[in-house]
Amino acid sequence: MKHMLRLLALLSLPSVLLAAPGLTIYNQNFAVVRDTLLLDLKAGVNEVKFDGATLHLEPDSVILRDPEGVPLQILEQNYRNDPVTQQLLLSLFEGKEIDFQVHEPNKPDHVLKGTVIRSGYVPHGGVAMKRYGQAYAMSQMAMGGTGDGGAGQPIVQVDGKIQFSLPGVPVFPSLGDDTILKAQLAWKISVPKALKTEAELGYITGGMSWEASYNLVSPENGNDLDLVGWVTMDNQSGREFNEAKIKLMAGDVNKIQPQGMSDVMAFGMIRKAGLDAGAAPAVTEKSFDEYHLYTLERPTTLKDRETKQVEFIRAAGVKSEVIYVYDGLSLDWNRWGGCNNRGRQLSEEFGTESNTKVTVLREFKNSKENNLGIPLPKGRIRLYRSNGTQLEFTGENEIDHTPANEKVKIITGNAFDLVGERKRVNFQVDNANHSASESFEITLRNRKKEPVMIRVVEHLYRWVNWSITANSDPFVKTNAQEVEFHIQLKPNEEKKVSYKVNYSW
Repeated sequence: MKHMLRLLALLSLPSVLLAAPGLTIYNQNFAVVRDTLLLDLKAGVNEVKFDGATLHLEPDSVILRDPEGVPLQILEQNYRNDPVTQQLLLSLFEGKEIDFQVHEPNKPDHVLKGTVIRSGYVPHGGVAMKRYGQAYAMSQMAMGGTGDGGAGQPIVQVDGKIQFSLPGVPVFPSLGDDTILKAQLAWKISVPKALKTEAELGYITGGMSWEASYNLVSPENGNDLDLVGWVTMDNQSGREFNEAKIKLMAGDVNKIQPQGMSDVMAFGMIRKAGLDAGAAPAVTEKSFDEYHLYTLERPTTLKDRETKQVEFIRAAGVKSEVIYVYDGLSLDWNRWGGCNNRGRQLSEEFGTESNTKVTVLREFKNSKENNLGIPLPKGRIRLYRSNGTQLEFTGENEIDHTPANEKVKIITGNAFDLVGERKRVNFQVDNANHSASESFEITLRNRKKEPVMIRVVEHLYRWVNWSITANSDPFVKTNAQEVEFHIQLKPNEEKKVSYKVNYSW
C-alpha cells in the first residue's frame, strides 16, 4: 500500500498541461518544445514541479513566463533526468540486503536474500563523459557502468558467496525517497501576490530529428517523372508528444554542439503539390527569417522511440532530362596538391591520369511550369524506372537545399553502354617564351541502340592563362578553367574529339 501511495505521489503533477504541445524540429538532433502550464501560485515563494520534460533537455534554454507579462521571479531551477529503473534502485540499496525472486524451470518459484555489493549503475551519461574528459569517463567505467547512464555488471553476495550477476528479479521494499518516474523540472518561484496563470514553457531538447526523402518514378520509355516525398521524424527524446502541433525548420541554422558531437546540419520540407484542386495540403510552407518553416496541418502523436513518416509532396509529369557526362581527367590531388604552380606547369605527367566511365546525370527544373516551384529541402532521392510490368531501382543520391526555379541535378551512376578514353598526344614547354602547349584526344563509343549526346568536360588546370588554338568540335567555356564539348553519337558509333591548348605565364 505504501508503495502504491508513493507511485501516485510521483505521478501527480503540481503543474498541469492545458493544451497540446508544440514542436519545431530541426534535423540536427534537436527541437524546440512549447507547453502551456497551469500555475496556481500563492504570494511569496512557491515550489513547482513539472514531470513532462524530455531526457535530453538543455536546462539553460528553459523559458517559463506569463503570457500577460506578469513577472515570475525564478529563484532556482533544477532539472533531473534519472527516472527510476531497476539499476537505479539497486544503487540505492548498495550495502543492503534485499529479496530476489528466483524462477527456475520445473521448480517452484522461491525467494533468495542477497546483499547488493555493487549495482553497476552509473548516473552520468555520454554527454557528461564528453564534457569532463577521458579520465572522468575511465573512472565512471571502473565503477561498472557503460558510460551511457545504463548498467554495468552488478555484484551480489548470496550465502556468503560473490557473484557477478543478479540471482533473480530484485524485489525492493519501497521506492527511494529521492526517486522520480519521469524527467523533471522543478522551480522555486517568487511572486508578489497570488497568481493563477496559463504559463508558457519552452526549451530546447536533443534526441529529435527529421529529414526529407524523395522517390522519382519514370516510365519504361521517356523521362517524365512522378515525384513522391516523405518526411521522416524520429523521437528519441524520452517523452511522448500527444496530438502535437509540429513544425519543421529548413535551412542551415547555426547551433553550438558539445565537443565531440556532429556538426550542425538542418533539413527542411515542402508542402504537398500536384494533388487535386480540392485536396487540403498536408503541409504548408512560409519564409521565416533566412529559413523556411513548414507546418503539418494535422496534429500528430509522436511517441518516444518512434519513427513516423508523413507524405508531404506528390507531383506528376515533371519534365526531366538524362545527361551523359564524360569527365576523363582523373587527377590525384593527394599527389599534385602539394606541388607549386611551377611544378604543375612543367611536369609532363600532370593531367594525364584518365578513366573510362561516363556518368549518368538526371536534371529537372524546380519550377511551377514543371509542376513544382517550391523550396526543396536537402534529402535523399531514389530513382525507379518501369520495365513494363514492375519498377526497378536505378540509382540514388542526395540533393542540397534547392530554392524554387533552380535546377535539381542528380548523379545516378555510370552508363553501361557508353565508353570514353582520354589520352594526351603532345606536350611542349617553351621556357624562353614562358609558355607550354599540349594536345589531347578523346574517344567516345556508343554501344546503345539509340542516339545519345555526351558532354565532354575538360579541365585546363595547368595554368590560368590559356587559349585553345585548335579543336575538332565546338566547345563552351563553363568557367575559368573548364570547357565542354557536346558530342552527338549515333547508335554503335565511335567518334574522336581533339583539341590543342596553349598556356602562358
